[in-house]
Amino acid sequence: MSNIVIIFDFDKTIIDCDSDNWVVDELGFTDLFNQILPTMPWNSLMDRMMIELHSHGITIEDIENVLHRIPIHHRIITAIKSAHALGCDLRIVSDANVFFVETILKHLGISECFTEINTNPGYVNQQRRLTIMPYHDFNKASHGCTNPCPPNMCKGLIIDRIQDTVSELDNKRFIYLGDGAGDYCPSLRFRERDFVMPRKNYPVWDLICKDPSLVKAQIHAWNDGEELEQVLMKLINKIMIEGNAKFISSDCKLQTLSTPVFETLPKPLSIRP
Repeated sequence: MSNIVIIFDFDKTIIDCDSDNWVVDELGFTDLFNQILPTMPWNSLMDRMMIELHSHGITIEDIENVLHRIPIHHRIITAIKSAHALGCDLRIVSDANVFFVETILKHLGISECFTEINTNPGYVNQQRRLTIMPYHDFNKASHGCTNPCPPNMCKGLIIDRIQDTVSELDNKRFIYLGDGAGDYCPSLRFRERDFVMPRKNYPVWDLICKDPSLVKAQIHAWNDGEELEQVLMKLINKIMIEGNAKFISSDCKLQTLSTPVFETLPKPLSIRP
């Protein structure tokens, strides 16, 4: 296991669309969705849409089949598998829902690459209808974030929790990838030694560009799946090279300090600078 933690958003980052919109559009409920959209928060709207789908005879299997057709750039799958093979700790922080995310990852054959999925809960009830709930129950209390986070999820708070669970002794370095306005708050949580990968010309990129100095982490933008793979693998390689260099440097210092003085004094020509 390396010292690299890679945290992915899901919609328009791993997959190349919004999974909520994809399901609604592919099943023919776009007009109803747009009609209800102004009346409630997005997360609540998606639960309402699952009720509507069920009432019109749409089954869980129908939803799964639609999710299996989700568009994704093939280089992103390669990037995820490569990062996992190198020992990186891969996690997801997404404002989708666990049913959509797990169904897609399993279909793509990459579910085992991730150690943790943080997203809105979703389960199939006794009536075989998908129920979607908020990650933060905003009906009870606000998450209190002043950044542009939706009421049901502050990704910054999730990042705080992940960072708190990582020991300082492990010397972990983070790479965060995202596209939406909700990815701005977590981007502010990282240190100078970490990396943020915003999708260029998407909401998170626009927010960062307003004042890049607010983001302490190093910023590396990307446009599509091919560029995501290129940038991500370069950053992984950079961190590993720096880690190896630090290890070699520390090892050399340790060997120098442990060398007995009486062994070096008679052999001045053997002393290395």
